Amino acid sequence: MNATTRVLRRRSAPMMMALLCVGGLACTQSRRHHTCTRLPEAVTIDGRLDDVAWREVEWTTPFGDIEGARRPAPRFRTRAKLAWDDEYLYVAAELEEPDVSAALTTHDAVVFHDNDFEVFIDPDGDSRNYYEIEVNALNAIFDLLLVRTYRKGGPALHDWDCAGMRTAVHIDGTLNDPRDVDRGWSVEIALPWTTLAEYACCPVPPAPGDTWRLNMSRVEWRYDTKEGVYRKYPNEREDNWTWSPQGEIDMHLPDRWGYITFSR
Repeated sequence: MNATTRVLRRRSAPMMMALLCVGGLACTQSRRHHTCTRLPEAVTIDGRLDDVAWREVEWTTPFGDIEGARRPAPRFRTRAKLAWDDEYLYVAAELEEPDVSAALTTHDAVVFHDNDFEVFIDPDGDSRNYYEIEVNALNAIFDLLLVRTYRKGGPALHDWDCAGMRTAVHIDGTLNDPRDVDRGWSVEIALPWTTLAEYACCPVPPAPGDTWRLNMSRVEWRYDTKEGVYRKYPNEREDNWTWSPQGEIDMHLPDRWGYITFSR
């Protein structure tokens, strides 16, 4: 099964980034680094990561809890691939999931109310004018532009659309059917340089060796399926699993995102 289209949003919680370590010393979460591979040929955006070109692209480290190693490891594996060519920045992800579900279908609905995959991009790393894209298993998209972080007053521009973006989802199992056990879902996102250049404040497309700030997140809700439908457990918040740990439950801290370096 396949589905199509959607992107961004966010929540935050008041917590300290600094963590107390042995001896009372403060430590901070390490930032992830990953190479964004230059593709030798185009890939087909169909949600399946089976193109020959994808085989040469290395997986990221598996996602961990947004707060870092002090929290339990995620129940299901999430990993991603990052690549680029003359036209697009490509983000692909594979999400293990025994119960693939989604309900939202409208563009710019708050997609993280479903289980979703999210990408955050700050090309020049100044924590201003950064992009957020969210997609669920129905390929519904929530895309937005943040002028500043929420803590600095925002605003979040929900009317902004990532013009020319291409997305697709593949379901490895059955969607919205709790009677069986699924293997998961995968997503491909192609982000055009022409649109990312609008607020990048740095050379776009990037040159080999350039480094951008980026993070990826997965929102995972717990569902009760006893009556044959998906119902969220009441009074239970979502899990947030990220590529690079944030140290607290807030994706809108761009200075804590990871780094991607564009390869030759």
